[in-house]
Amino acid sequence: MTETNNLLGGAGLPSSVENLGYQARKVFCSSGKVRIARTLAKHIPNEASLFIDIGTTAEEVAKALCEHKGLRIITNNLNAACTLSEKSDFEVFVTGGIVRSGDRGITGEATIDFINQFNVDFGIISISGIDAEGSLLDFDYSEVRVGQAIISRSRKVFLAADHTKFGRDAMVRICKITDVDALFTDQAPPQPMANLLSAAQVEVFIADAEIGTD
Repeated sequence: MTETNNLLGGAGLPSSVENLGYQARKVFCSSGKVRIARTLAKHIPNEASLFIDIGTTAEEVAKALCEHKGLRIITNNLNAACTLSEKSDFEVFVTGGIVRSGDRGITGEATIDFINQFNVDFGIISISGIDAEGSLLDFDYSEVRVGQAIISRSRKVFLAADHTKFGRDAMVRICKITDVDALFTDQAPPQPMANLLSAAQVEVFIADAEIGTD
């Protein structure tokens, strides 16, 4: 799938080496991200333990989870942590590491070391793209290493990705789609991607288009 980028003035092919800035990503496909988050939240039981990683979709997941009770959450996303900490019955752990100024995500060796101390029920990850071979991709090597740690310490891995990620290229490989248990998205994947997901036995949940943004 070829995506054209008109967000920053002038059309062009999406870059495989540089992602959009944080503020641009927040508004891009924002209603789809809200719907994805609310659908995913329905599959997290009360009193579960989970990781939430960096990303604008992950931040929407944090908001959607605020209807839950008794969650224990580890995150390297300061924006998500601030949202979740409003709930007095949640236990929120924030990783160590280096805080990025743009999106207030945390990365680095200290982040990975902290994550590796836990085993949780669910790891919620987001990505920049899924290629035709089923590789999950991102732009930032340090962010990818954190994502890999989350995957390795989660009993189930939930991928939250809007439809623009299908077929999108990025430089750094996180894992294969076979490492994911379920995909939550806002539109049905193209047929070749759907076949890939089916072969990998990944459950696919398409967000209800009637779920609004309030």
